[in-house]
Amino acid sequence: MPISKELLEILACPQCKGEIRLNETGDGLICDKCRLLYEIKDDIPIMLVEEAKPLK
Repeated sequence: MPISKELLEILACPQCKGEIRLNETGDGLICDKCRLLYEIKDDIPIMLVEEAKPLK
């Protein structure tokens, strides 16, 4: 089940508190300001800075 639009509107980057967006494949959330990818595992976004992956 994909992330709901309502949840995406509520979620913010835990590092900068900025907006995040769903990536193209739908398996992660991207903060363009911090250049971080927060993975979505088992339909749950992992919103921990230490678990985020830097974007290239």
